[in-house]
Amino acid sequence: MKIKINKFLSAFTLIELLVVIAIIAILAALAVPALTSALSKAQQTGTMNNMRQLYLAQFQMANDGSATGDSSSAWPGDLTPALPTTLVDYLNILTGKGYLKGGDAIKMMNAPSAAFTATVGTVNGIDMLSGPAGTAALKVWMVQDVDPATTIFCTSRNYVYDQALNPAAVPYGTKGFITIRKVWDASVFRVGKATGAGWNNGTTFQNSVGYKVGDTIGAPTQNDPITPGAGVLQFP
Repeated sequence: MKIKINKFLSAFTLIELLVVIAIIAILAALAVPALTSALSKAQQTGTMNNMRQLYLAQFQMANDGSATGDSSSAWPGDLTPALPTTLVDYLNILTGKGYLKGGDAIKMMNAPSAAFTATVGTVNGIDMLSGPAGTAALKVWMVQDVDPATTIFCTSRNYVYDQALNPAAVPYGTKGFITIRKVWDASVFRVGKATGAGWNNGTTFQNSVGYKVGDTIGAPTQNDPITPGAGVLQFP
């Protein structure tokens, strides 16, 4: 005996189809912020790893200089015969001494919305950068050997010390910022941690985000250091 099946019983009605589409749209709307946040976190982690590589090159140079008495291999604020006055000058010291390759130095300075380029010239195996263009994603502080271990060595370009983040600042606006201190530890911080007020304690802020040369313990002051020989190197 044959059983007849009404073909319309197995089909979606228009109402059912619209309900399914609405559910999918709601789920997508809920998922997008989480995916965006995860992407931003991954990008900031990549920048933090670049900062760590820059720190390792700097630490090795300073350690070698300390062991040999070579003052031209030192922390940025101690370099002789002349302190670097630009970020590219500083990078060329690291590449010129073989602690970084030119291509790696350029890569470290790049992040989303902060595209940095330069020409790499190699003579006798030594890389030198020239013709820089764009915006470097990192800022290097002129740290000295005498500075406390918690002193900031490098930050992401969008962060100005103890200042609220600017939404238009590259590379991450108000999505967060990154610092690495002289003691080596690097961290990604959320927007609310940009100022001492965000920590409800100036000392905690200085110990976590980092210490600014010249500040009093427990009383951080706004803006990056600008004292000659203790300022910040950035491009442009």
